[in-house]
Amino acid sequence: MSQSEQKVVQYLNEAHATEVGLTRVLQSQIAMTPRGSYRSGLEKHLKETRNHAERVQKRLGDLDDGNNPLQVAFGAAGGVLGQALALAKTPFDLVRGSGGEEKVLKNAKDACATEALEIATYTALERLARSVGDAKTADLAASIRADEQKMLKQVLGEIPKLTDAVVKAEVDGNGSYDLSKTGAADAARVAGETAKKTAKSGSARAKRGARQARKVPGVAQAEGQAKGAVASEADLAITGYEKLTADEVVSKLGALSQIDLAKIDSYERKNQSRATVLSKITSLRGNEPWPGYDELSAAEIESVLGEGDDERVKEVRSYERAHKSRAGVLKAAERDLASA
Repeated sequence: MSQSEQKVVQYLNEAHATEVGLTRVLQSQIAMTPRGSYRSGLEKHLKETRNHAERVQKRLGDLDDGNNPLQVAFGAAGGVLGQALALAKTPFDLVRGSGGEEKVLKNAKDACATEALEIATYTALERLARSVGDAKTADLAASIRADEQKMLKQVLGEIPKLTDAVVKAEVDGNGSYDLSKTGAADAARVAGETAKKTAKSGSARAKRGARQARKVPGVAQAEGQAKGAVASEADLAITGYEKLTADEVVSKLGALSQIDLAKIDSYERKNQSRATVLSKITSLRGNEPWPGYDELSAAEIESVLGEGDDERVKEVRSYERAHKSRAGVLKAAERDLASA
């Protein structure tokens, strides 16, 4: 591969890593955005972004990227970086801190910055490709850049409306943010409906449908918050909840998943709002070692630990100690770290 081709591959890898990272950011933003024109735009752009990633990946294949170990390593590192940046923005705490209207507006401003970065990335890629006579890559970059420019224009057009919503909520005291209408809540409802339809047949697809939805960053906790807002005592993971003292509730919280913690958090705030309970939930809530972790059995987690990722093993050990504290998982984590 010539030096000019290597440079084009480098820029393509950068573009691909950005698209992969943006896919996860968009999923997170959709999870906390209520139905409306802005969420529709995000959902449309998520499809475009996946398509962009596929097209860039195909172009890398056409250039025989697999024969260059350095470029493959760069692409992998870029992909991991993009995903890490995306996951860092996961809205794992949707109801504490600033209001929902404010968070959606902040996400929109972040989206503008992200689109500007993509536009710059594809502008540079197109310029480079045309300079070295790679018309196919240049045309690809120009096409994707046009999509990003349209998205930036659309998001900018939403900013005034989203700002007006913040003013109404935080200045006029007339909030409009409805957690039950967010992308996460809608995904949870769809998963639940799928589960009901398949339950009669005894198929494992019922559980898989809900589990798959919760693997999207932000969905599990948002689902819990949405359900807790309308839940009855019988819907909670702790039996006889209303009859328990605050200390009795606190003693049972560690064994709950993030979705159940979020549900109880929302329910407790709506009803007794006991400081001791809410404080304990706050200390337990956070990111799972990976999305969907709470849905896995001890055996499934132990099989993942065997892959030899020391950082992941440490995260699992810390999370398990604070939550379910399953002996088999903790023993497997200790064993893997001791042999590292």
